[in-house]
Amino acid sequence: MKPEDTPLKLEVSNFGPIAQANLDLRPLTVFVGPSNTGKSYLAILIYALHKHFGTSDWMSIGQFSKRLSHYHDKNHNLSPDNINSLKSLAEYISTKSKGSGSIDNFPLPDSIAEIIYSSFNNLGHYVSDEIRRCFALEEAGDLIRNKTTSPAHIAIYKHVNQSAHINHQLTIEPDSSNFKTIFPEDFRIRVDRKDSDYRMRYLRNLALQMTFTENKDEEQFDFNAWQFLAALVDRAYPQVIGSFALPAFYLPADRAGVMHAHSLIVSSLISRATTSGIRPAAHPSIMSGVLADFLEQLIELELRRSRHPRFPDSHAAQIEKAILGGSVVVERSEDSIYTRFTYQPNGWNHSLPLINASSMVSELAPVVLYLRYFVLPGTVLIVEEPESHLHPALQVEFTRQLARLVQSGVRVVITTHSEWVLEELANIVRRSALVGKQDKTGSGSDISLRPDQVGAWLFRQKKRPKGSVVEELILDDDTGLYPTDYDVVSEALYNEGVEISRHLQTRKGQ
Repeated sequence: MKPEDTPLKLEVSNFGPIAQANLDLRPLTVFVGPSNTGKSYLAILIYALHKHFGTSDWMSIGQFSKRLSHYHDKNHNLSPDNINSLKSLAEYISTKSKGSGSIDNFPLPDSIAEIIYSSFNNLGHYVSDEIRRCFALEEAGDLIRNKTTSPAHIAIYKHVNQSAHINHQLTIEPDSSNFKTIFPEDFRIRVDRKDSDYRMRYLRNLALQMTFTENKDEEQFDFNAWQFLAALVDRAYPQVIGSFALPAFYLPADRAGVMHAHSLIVSSLISRATTSGIRPAAHPSIMSGVLADFLEQLIELELRRSRHPRFPDSHAAQIEKAILGGSVVVERSEDSIYTRFTYQPNGWNHSLPLINASSMVSELAPVVLYLRYFVLPGTVLIVEEPESHLHPALQVEFTRQLARLVQSGVRVVITTHSEWVLEELANIVRRSALVGKQDKTGSGSDISLRPDQVGAWLFRQKKRPKGSVVEELILDDDTGLYPTDYDVVSEALYNEGVEISRHLQTRKGQ
């Protein structure tokens, strides 16, 4: 099992509208419950933690040095013990790479492990900054539920073995934030020998560079040493932070509206940039980091389309075939400064601007584009309200497509109000018990997920203290459903219909 696949527990209290939440982050995590109870709030928090802890940020030597500034002196010099440990590691790895190429699974020296341990502490400001950016809030204190005097608290528990876990704790006070990590005494960070892993290849190359410059160029050696250390951290990071080390992508609600406004927003930004210093400065509108990232990635699509033709297209093509009945196209017109998104129905010899396509197409277009150009196995996709603008039958089909993503190694988080989504998820989980038993239950018979791969969590409003509590929904063996309040609404509507019919029959009899 990969380190990022091991169990990860998240506890949140006094955060936004959430009074208390205790949940496991599983390959498919589902948030359900009444409106305004904090489902999107928790989803955005999860995204912010991925953005902060995502390993890609640590590949930047400048960012790495900045985060470790509390550990080393102002000249960014490593201690002699650290240098010696890095030299020994570099020599070992470079020697192995010249020979058999097989690097044994080995623990990092204590002096290097201590740097990694230290890098997780005193990061409260950085973590809360990313969370505030994603929520577009000015003060960390605004994250506290009802701005009470009690701090907001976020805890991440990374499972190590049956009796131990790594404990990450973020506390947000009205005017400060504190982050600390508690490691089990017997925990050791190890470098494994996955020779095909790109991080391992990168580590080998840096080891060779470091041994080559050791006695030739002190300044270059110092730089290589920091790069080598950053690569070691990147290699070991999933062992410490689990699935939060994975890159994440967030598809917000009202995707159709954002797609339609995309060209206007981009052209407006370019216009403002080219007239900077000429027009009077205007107060910028506040945009959440989630929405800003979404727009930035839409702008980047054209570049990724030309640079990354290797991206697999099966999931995007399946959604186009099974749901959209056509293709979503990214293009850049010669007379335009921004990327255009169009939709070409099957059998047509021309395409439609996305704004002229149906709401269903506009809503699913960014999902298709992300699956085509961004989302790969080993990444996280967060989707708000996947049922938006979809007929119930298509909601069921889209739920199956999301389950296929999980089967392929993509982790998925969704927020939903749809009973159709939950019912199909229940079928997908129950179907796992039929694998290998000639299952012929329907068109989705090849799609199943084990119970431990799916977690459904209900957000329930609480009056005292006012806020939401989050509880796990356990699949009911008798009904084959996740127990929600949907049946209460359905029963109330049925009873109201019966009462109306009774009154109408009475009126006819008069």
